[in-house]
Amino acid sequence: MNAENVHQDIDLAAPDLPREPEDTAGSAAADSDAGTAFGAQAGALIEPAAEPELEPDEVEPNEPAEPEPVAPPTGTMSAERLAAKALEARLLGGERKLRRREVAAGAGLSLLSARKLWRALGFPNLGDEDVAFTERDQAALSTIVDLVRDGKLTEEAAISITRAIGQMTDRMVVWQIEALVEDMVQEHGVTDAVARKRLVSELPNLIDPLEEMLAYSWRRQLNAGVQRLAVRAEAGLQSSEEGREGDEDDAPLPLARAVGFADLVSYTSLSRRMNEKTLAQLVQRFENKCAEIISVGGGRLVKTVGDEVLYIAETPAAGAEISLALSRAFTDDEILPQARVAMVWGRILSRLGDIYGPTVNLAARLTALADPGTVLVDSMTAAALEQDERFVLVPRPAEDVRGFGEIHPVQLQPGSGRGLILD
Repeated sequence: MNAENVHQDIDLAAPDLPREPEDTAGSAAADSDAGTAFGAQAGALIEPAAEPELEPDEVEPNEPAEPEPVAPPTGTMSAERLAAKALEARLLGGERKLRRREVAAGAGLSLLSARKLWRALGFPNLGDEDVAFTERDQAALSTIVDLVRDGKLTEEAAISITRAIGQMTDRMVVWQIEALVEDMVQEHGVTDAVARKRLVSELPNLIDPLEEMLAYSWRRQLNAGVQRLAVRAEAGLQSSEEGREGDEDDAPLPLARAVGFADLVSYTSLSRRMNEKTLAQLVQRFENKCAEIISVGGGRLVKTVGDEVLYIAETPAAGAEISLALSRAFTDDEILPQARVAMVWGRILSRLGDIYGPTVNLAARLTALADPGTVLVDSMTAAALEQDERFVLVPRPAEDVRGFGEIHPVQLQPGSGRGLILD
């Protein structure tokens, strides 16, 4: 993402300038190929070419001219193109009629300020003459700018929140499209290419319910996030103080969490032997199973990276239950390989939807030390769990770990009770 997005040199609340001097060295080059996604009006009708008049010497006198063969009108669009154009108008709120300077001026912004927000949303560069926007684009720009003007957000916060929306919705849309295409391929026996074309005609029936579910999920997740990151944060910090001396590397960090990794064994060698379809099914099965177990255990799936998943939980016990359930699930799975799992209780920094800090790094290092089908924790996490009958803790030989020196891994095993129960 361009560094312009985070600099504070342009005030989002500033009025529009007549025509500010842009970064002409980079902007002209960047805008020259802009419009691949938002170029001149997509699907515009091409007017039929006018029929040429015949010259007098081309027609025999006293004889009627031969009738010209009738060609199909050149401006007629195919049904697929018409469907795509109608879908775009519905999604964008109308036909593209506005250029970027018009939208920025309508929101009372300089163009550079508007571009900050568009880049945060993930939009490509556009030229001054590209007719790429609708009135809804202008209204959306005004919405975020008004939050800054009213003092509800700083410019930095507005850009950060806008970037979160852009990145998360981009990933969500790609995921949804691929899920719909895969479903059509499997259920209707069509090729991938045919399914992608058919998606254009199927989507209009799904827009409203998907949009409704998005708003519903966002409200629920926002409420859960407030409870997790604000209301209950102090309780976790108090728990994290037990057994600490105060000089730990993560001491200044603001949140206490159980941080875990699960890593599929032999994923690289397996992926080399699989075709594209089989590999996609394996990855999807892995992610689905992880997401289900983590959510049932009250944790949060932070991210997946290929064959590895990063998750957090609010208490050491919840993290331990999730970790054991993940290890058991992959050991019992008839398709997926076993997993190495590790979990560490400590303090973290939560930013940009991800988590950072020594606790995260230590959990990653322990994962590499774990045997397939086992769960490792560090000695401090083991101390937090040792009075809980649901867990058995088996010390392992000390290991020298890069960045941490000598650590004392402890293997976590199930004790009394049924463990995490999945429906």
